[in-house]
Amino acid sequence: MIELEGVPELIDPVMVAAFEGWNDAGDAASTAVAHLDREWKGEVFAALDAEDYYDFQVNRPTVWLDGGVRKITWPTTRLSVVRVGGDKPRDLVLVRGIEPSMRWRSFCNELLGFAHELGVELVVILGALLGDTPHTRPVPISGVTSDPDLARRMDLEETKYEGPTGIVGILQEACTHAGVPAVSLWAAVPHYVSQPPNPKATLALLNRLEDLIDVRIPLGELPEDARAWQVGVDQLAAEDSEVAEYVQTLEEARDTAELPEASGEAIAREFERYLRRRDGGGPGGHATADGDSASYLRDNPGGRPRPPKPPQRPGTEDDDSSED
Repeated sequence: MIELEGVPELIDPVMVAAFEGWNDAGDAASTAVAHLDREWKGEVFAALDAEDYYDFQVNRPTVWLDGGVRKITWPTTRLSVVRVGGDKPRDLVLVRGIEPSMRWRSFCNELLGFAHELGVELVVILGALLGDTPHTRPVPISGVTSDPDLARRMDLEETKYEGPTGIVGILQEACTHAGVPAVSLWAAVPHYVSQPPNPKATLALLNRLEDLIDVRIPLGELPEDARAWQVGVDQLAAEDSEVAEYVQTLEEARDTAELPEASGEAIAREFERYLRRRDGGGPGGHATADGDSASYLRDNPGGRPRPPKPPQRPGTEDDDSSED
């Protein structure tokens, strides 16, 4: 039985979830939820029992000292709640954890139990996958749902993906079967620079989330971190002519494709976001993508075919983080 003592009645609550692991390339999705929790000073009100869902040989607990006393932090999934101010306040239920090792159906049912008790009106699950997208261009973000009506109302893509999936795909389907509106937002992370963190992808996810739920999100230092990240990757690419040529090939393919980021609708959305901010506004291994990143993200959220690799520098080892 779920106990929610001490949690006040929530206003138009939205659940936002992200999980470390297979669906979190560059740690972009989990970092986005951590950012929301930090900026809005979230208060943890529940944690799932680690014994039920995690293999501790895969996700090991950590030992730390607190005033000379040794304590253990167990891998788990925690829920916190934040209230977003403004003219039209609303609450966010933040779910941040690690992709479970076992009992995925029970895991999803437990999260849905919280959503039901809290009166959650929408579940938004953040994910990130490796794609053949250049780091020099806007991060492709795909919003997908299994609900045809929700797809029409919120201008989302109806997922048609078939194949292996992660906890993001499983939780979205569990929400659909339970009658809870659910959306997944996916960021494509360049597979040739997949090491975390990736603040540019995190920033793109938060911008898309802001549009989706009509809440102004404080970005803090993320925009500057994203610019610094891109400059750093630019410098690394410039040191290797083969890598620079490969990035140029990706840029040409991206620029000639009809991508949502270049559409009039996307430009208008970006301008509206600018106006909101100017005026103060209202309130491990990873999935991968091949072919055109935008079409992959549209049709294959949660999928994981291996992308082509860029040329490797002599004396360096291949990154096998996308292998099963």
